[in-house]
Amino acid sequence: MVTAAELTPAFLTDALRAEVVAVDAKPVGTGQVAESVRLRLTYADGATGPASVVAKLPSDDPTSRATSQAMQSYLIETSFYAELAPTLRVRAPGCHHVAYDPATDDFTLLLEDLAPAEQGDQIAGCSIDVAALAVGHLPELHAPRWGDPTLQGLAWLNRATPDRVAFAGAMYLMLIDSFEQRYDGRIEPAIVDLARRTLTRIPALAIEAPEAWTAHHGDYRLDNLLFGTAEGGPPVAVVDWQTVILGPGIADLSYFLGAGPTTDDRRAHEEELVRDYHGRMVAAGVDLDWDWVWLQYRQHSLAGLAMAIGAAVMVGQTDRGDEMFLTMARRHAAHALDLEVEAVLP
Repeated sequence: MVTAAELTPAFLTDALRAEVVAVDAKPVGTGQVAESVRLRLTYADGATGPASVVAKLPSDDPTSRATSQAMQSYLIETSFYAELAPTLRVRAPGCHHVAYDPATDDFTLLLEDLAPAEQGDQIAGCSIDVAALAVGHLPELHAPRWGDPTLQGLAWLNRATPDRVAFAGAMYLMLIDSFEQRYDGRIEPAIVDLARRTLTRIPALAIEAPEAWTAHHGDYRLDNLLFGTAEGGPPVAVVDWQTVILGPGIADLSYFLGAGPTTDDRRAHEEELVRDYHGRMVAAGVDLDWDWVWLQYRQHSLAGLAMAIGAAVMVGQTDRGDEMFLTMARRHAAHALDLEVEAVLP
């Protein structure tokens, strides 16, 4: 396993194919599944390369590491950068180096440093202008491979099999119990009741309408988005690809809008943002019926509640993580109830 301490000039010289003579490393980001470190690099005279890169490495938290292995998170993210990212238009960090060891589940990624772009804040939420930017970028991910049957040949991506879907439905009941126990007295009982009534019904959505499947990020939220600043950086970029899957892309839209803006802002601007997504997909050559898009959007409004409950009990516990998962659970529950999701679930 490569650790931050082992990101030496010799290692980086080999990985970047340019002679590095010094490296300064500092932790970056708030990820709970993997470790991220910004590396500022000094090169030998005559050698050229990026002034800095972001290294992603396995988590040193035993719970997060075990969960990542069970969920194949490291295999998925490294495969995304090696095989899928070049075929999409989505703005993800450029990849300077990727390595994965299937025997140990160790990995190393050296990614483009997108600073001075800044990470969004899932707890604080975002303005409608920022939400519109994030929604407007989703077709760059979804449209290029929408309905592409060749994606089914990528075993690491095509994971929503009937057996796995059935297993996920059973798992949700145990996860809800653990979530309720962890946050006893801190989470509203009505949210737990909604989860018990509905979450076992949503895995089936993952295997409906395969003709409309695409590369689906699976965790498209503010903490996994970087936004440009007055000092520079791309307008929006998408990071943390451990959850990308072949599936219903519109779930990314529901997931983001359910907890990105505040609940009041989402209610005031929701339809116009969904219509913007629909219009951009059509303009990109994807023939989508508006009524079908709106139905999908309603059906997948529980995706965020499922993620908040599952992730809360399956990764290492932190104070920020607790606040984030509770905030997400409340906003996503309100979203699902506003859209009367129980009337449209299979």
